[in-house]
Amino acid sequence: MMKTGLDCFIENKKLRRPLTNKRIALLAHPASVTQNLTHSLDALAALDDLNLSAAFGPQHGLRGDKQDNMMESSDYTDPRHQIPVFSLYGKVRRPTDSMMDSFDVLLIDLQDLGCRIYTFITTLRYMLEAAAAHNKAVWILDRPNPAGRPIEGLTLRDGWESFVGAGAMPMRHGLTMGEMANWFIATLKLDVECKVIRMQGWQPDSAPGYGWTLGERTWINPSPNAPNLWMARCYAGTVMLEGTTLSEGRGTTRPLEIFGAPDIDAAKVIKKMQQLAPQWLQGCRLGEIWFEPTFHKHQGKLCSGVQIYVEDSSYQHQNFTPWRLQALAFKAIRTLYPDYPLWRDFPYEYEFGKLAIDVINGSTLLRKWVDDTESTPNDLALLASDDEHCWKQEISCFLLY
Repeated sequence: MMKTGLDCFIENKKLRRPLTNKRIALLAHPASVTQNLTHSLDALAALDDLNLSAAFGPQHGLRGDKQDNMMESSDYTDPRHQIPVFSLYGKVRRPTDSMMDSFDVLLIDLQDLGCRIYTFITTLRYMLEAAAAHNKAVWILDRPNPAGRPIEGLTLRDGWESFVGAGAMPMRHGLTMGEMANWFIATLKLDVECKVIRMQGWQPDSAPGYGWTLGERTWINPSPNAPNLWMARCYAGTVMLEGTTLSEGRGTTRPLEIFGAPDIDAAKVIKKMQQLAPQWLQGCRLGEIWFEPTFHKHQGKLCSGVQIYVEDSSYQHQNFTPWRLQALAFKAIRTLYPDYPLWRDFPYEYEFGKLAIDVINGSTLLRKWVDDTESTPNDLALLASDDEHCWKQEISCFLLY
């Protein structure tokens, strides 16, 4: 039986002894639950040896309140425990001095998806930096990386840091939040007391979950459009759709597993992908579908689309490359429809003057590869393979499992 850091922390009173007489704050979200589905705030409040003084909510809120991206949350008082809940996705992204004054030790219990773009990683960095500046301790209650250990994508380039790009890592980073915290501390040279409460029994290379204890642990959405493990597997690729005019399936029941638009022919797109780079389509199956988003892009319009299937026996964890697959879809669309208005131009995550697709990828490299009529899949593979190899070497000393 796999146990999360939260479960281990609650079971072991001796582990909590250093927190006696300390004011404790919690940073958590809807997936921050115990094995029996008790939210971590409620579970910690029930411990008679802890003094909870505050809580923090990242994007989408402490208990989950915002459906879409870039929807801000407000501060409030928790009605059950009568402590302040500070939003780190509202008026501020970084905690203020008064917020930091509300506690001595911060517990961070966040379920990540293993993807650089997922903003909980950036919030982790900002809290570690604030803790270092205010001489506060941080304990990470570690959780599984449901996407497992595979690494994929281009590394974020200098000058492209953003709220969806917390550091120079590839799109699919392969780390847990505890491991990521240690990497941030080392690379940013932070002087901060940080303790990782490790999981017990996490085996990221074991089938069928490969990072997630499938059939053992209930999946709770860490954000509203992260409804299942299959989305988490696809996310390192499908998240790039947020920077395009294509629907990523928001407003459907399978967000970020599908993509499409009213004015493309999905069957032709799949065929072109198979012609351009069949080696990038391993480990999954692609199917032509039709869908009509109830909100968001192409709301109420029938879309010709593609679904990425990663939940049956065709799934091959080590061979599946979602970032390459989605990049290939863009290349196929550009090849079939040279003038297609693919790139969405709007202020993405408060970054102005940059195309969203570039902010998401941490450079212009992916977009320029798609738009270059002379570029080949091998050109992108060479760039990405170098970045992936360097990252694998860099993080080897931070792996805890």
